Amino acid sequence: MKLFTSSLALQLFPLFSDSRKVALNPPICRNTPSSSGYPTVAVWDALNATVSGRLASVVPSAKYCAGLPDGGCTDAQWMSALFRGGIPGAMNQVNWEQGYDLRPPSLCLRNATMCGQGDVPIYSVEAETVADIQAALKFSKTHNLRMAVKSSGHDYLGRSTAPYSLLIHTSKFRNISFTDSFFIGPEDMGSAVTIGSGVYANTVYEQGRANARAVVGGLAATTCTAGGYVQGAGHSPLSPALGLAADNALEFNVVVASGELLQVNSISHPDLFYALRGGGPGSWGVIVSVTFRTFPTFNVTASLIRLSIANATVAGSLAITHAHHIFDWDSVRASQYFWLVPSVTSPGSFVMVLNTFMPNTTASRSMALLEPLINASLALPGISLISQEYTYGEINEALYQADDRVGLNVVLGSRFVTETTYRNSPTKIGQVYSKLLESGSTEYVHFIIEVTSFNPFRLAGFLAIWLRGGKVAENAKISSAVHPGWRIAKAHASTENIDSCWILILVAQILLTSSWQDSTSLTEIQAARKFFQTKQLPILEEVVGSNAGSYSNEADVLEPDFQTTLYGPNYAKLSAIKKKYDPEDLFIVGAGVGSERWDEWGLCKI
Repeated sequence: MKLFTSSLALQLFPLFSDSRKVALNPPICRNTPSSSGYPTVAVWDALNATVSGRLASVVPSAKYCAGLPDGGCTDAQWMSALFRGGIPGAMNQVNWEQGYDLRPPSLCLRNATMCGQGDVPIYSVEAETVADIQAALKFSKTHNLRMAVKSSGHDYLGRSTAPYSLLIHTSKFRNISFTDSFFIGPEDMGSAVTIGSGVYANTVYEQGRANARAVVGGLAATTCTAGGYVQGAGHSPLSPALGLAADNALEFNVVVASGELLQVNSISHPDLFYALRGGGPGSWGVIVSVTFRTFPTFNVTASLIRLSIANATVAGSLAITHAHHIFDWDSVRASQYFWLVPSVTSPGSFVMVLNTFMPNTTASRSMALLEPLINASLALPGISLISQEYTYGEINEALYQADDRVGLNVVLGSRFVTETTYRNSPTKIGQVYSKLLESGSTEYVHFIIEVTSFNPFRLAGFLAIWLRGGKVAENAKISSAVHPGWRIAKAHASTENIDSCWILILVAQILLTSSWQDSTSLTEIQAARKFFQTKQLPILEEVVGSNAGSYSNEADVLEPDFQTTLYGPNYAKLSAIKKKYDPEDLFIVGAGVGSERWDEWGLCKI
């Protein structure tokens, strides 16, 4: 990382001179480098001094890599979320760094000879103290700048980046502390852990094991439990047993738009507490830390089953079979992720990977619970067993991963799938799976054709499913902004296309994604970005209907009615809370509360 230098500020002016131009008339539009109200070099120098030299120049990850002594990043570095987490301008998925819609487009691709700033902020305050955050907020308001907030960059909607903006990067807030008694007013809430907003999930699991406590967190290693994850709701392999992360959040320490550090809980600021628990990340303030309820540690059986599938039609039949057995594990409050991965050796065929977590259940009992599904699947023509393994051990050890493999181009779209749909329409679910797989391979043939070899650092396309139940539904009466769709959903399903491969993820909502190679043309990229709305959603609606909601952390930023789709009946209340705590819309993110008042860049009111 290069710390701020005055010379860089001078270099940025010509860089942005040909980018998107707007008729600035503050406060209707934010200031950009081409506007008269933009801070001078001396003013940036003064901010750098105020934050003790922690103002950093920000560049896209490809430009950062090009500036390394060896002239580039290795594949292992490029696809490491841990490595990317140390680069202020890096996002886990590279497409969110690109300015596809700027005029003209501004891109920065790996190994490219030309590199623009894209959608990446210009400067970042690498905050280490609350005072750093407060100084950055004051500076943004004083100079009418676009603000962005980032903890990890594990972001599928581009909410941690914005063109021409000043970034507040909270990755250095890494304190974590456990207590046997956490009080809110006079009430002892029991055992809890306070987690800084820059702490990765893998660290939480390491510390959880050391303290014999379980914390509801994400499966990905570098998700920041106290960052955007909890603000979106936070689904977890533990959710069927212990609820969503938002359900277990007890208190937030957050710097709001006024610059004040607030201790937010059900007593002190109940309305903001409601909003922070599931009301979408990036809209409410800068999180310093969150305190979560903890649970005594327990053992779990984690199983991994791989099935070979002859073609998309057979995959649909398997989806019907799976739907018939999806309730088999409710008695142990299991969670399950599954992927449909295009075969690297047999074009047109697939591999299903089922990753199941069964709390307080032995390996033999887990095998018995999954056996009916496996037997029914193997009875289908075109299905064969590749492998199965069962590992019994402590929950934190089961959830721990050292790193996440990222560095791709990925956009998402999703819808909740209700329990009633699974019970009453399993055949329709299977038919939709087949159509989705076929639509992905026919509409974007180049995605499949370009997969000619297996790269161990790169995901092939997959269909993944996360099953919920139990505590997610039971927590429906908890005061939070969690979309009510979580309480009636059996699965979240999503599709995802990654680096020329097509992916479908099902997780209490059907999540669909599109992806592309850096070599893909802008015309094709624009089509891929809109593929969910134009091609996949109409197919999804055949099974979920036209009013199904979506998980705001794994959704399509281009949702035309995001207020209803991502926030449901909560939006009116959330909008009122937004006006109370952020009346000037300092915190605006794509498809976030209040963003309908701004253009797609968050630069001009509309």
